[in-house]
Amino acid sequence: MAQTKLRMAVIGCGFFAQNHLNAWGMIPEVELVAVCDRDPEKAEAARARFHAGRAYTGAEAMFQAERLDFVDIVTTMETHRPLVALAAQHGVHVIVQKPLAPSWEDCVAIVETCRVAGLRLMVHENFRFQTPILAVRKAVAEGRIGTPHFAQLSFRSGYDVYAGQPYLATEKRFILIDLGIHILDVCRAIMGEARTLYSVTQRINPAIVGEDVATTVIRHENGGTSIVDCSYSSQRLPELFPQTILRIEGERGTIELLEDYCLRITSNGAVEERSAEPDAPSWTAKPWHVVQESVLNLQRQWVSAWLDGTEPETSGADNLLTYSLVMAAYESAERNAVVVPWRG
Repeated sequence: MAQTKLRMAVIGCGFFAQNHLNAWGMIPEVELVAVCDRDPEKAEAARARFHAGRAYTGAEAMFQAERLDFVDIVTTMETHRPLVALAAQHGVHVIVQKPLAPSWEDCVAIVETCRVAGLRLMVHENFRFQTPILAVRKAVAEGRIGTPHFAQLSFRSGYDVYAGQPYLATEKRFILIDLGIHILDVCRAIMGEARTLYSVTQRINPAIVGEDVATTVIRHENGGTSIVDCSYSSQRLPELFPQTILRIEGERGTIELLEDYCLRITSNGAVEERSAEPDAPSWTAKPWHVVQESVLNLQRQWVSAWLDGTEPETSGADNLLTYSLVMAAYESAERNAVVVPWRG
């Protein structure tokens, strides 16, 4: 007997949601039965373009009318807690965009709501699913350089992120919670959990409210050290947006993710170099393709975990550990002090 498709809906049909919608169309195990957006024109445009069953302007009406297995929430973080609560009331499993919520208390409440309701929760933390990042993680897991003891993860750009998402310029807390959360999550995935953390932030662009540069030093539970640095005020040519540059050192060698997705592995005196650039789907466009394809990779992981009966990799519980690093980084910057992050 053929596997019944998972019935799902997307809430939020804005700028980044187009990547979610395109990606769901490539996953045969799911059926997009509805889309929802407060703007009726956006909702109807998404319904028509992505062949959804129906379009809604209210989530409550959608949950009452549709039989859903899960919902993909692609809205701003202030809306996540009430939307997850609404999904839980209707027994619908949840994927929710990062950041999970504006506050630590909201994040914990979201995770607890799904736990009590017995629902799956995945946070759309997609950077660790980028093809070049996956290649680095695979090389580390294979023991190519031994146990990592040092990492530097860098995302420095002068790209105008405010053009597509103008609200970012008005956020009191900006780069750590919007971009740094991605890089800190990748750091966790490669180097393990943090024991202590120290962070320094700067606001270089006078036209924005929050910080646009942040540098964080992490001491890990296994004794290793990481430097995570992020910037949206770095002028360089060529512009590398949205590439993440990595260097991971172990006792037997070094793994480097360099410009233009060059992966270089130096191990036991031998050097291997190859491209880790994704072979991206037709709906993606450079330079966004590495991020866009990671959306598809994450969604495939959700479906795979569902069918296997396992937890998704970036579950709510897992994401609390990443979010705690962001909160610790802000605390450290404000206090100019070393902070011990929450560990559960």
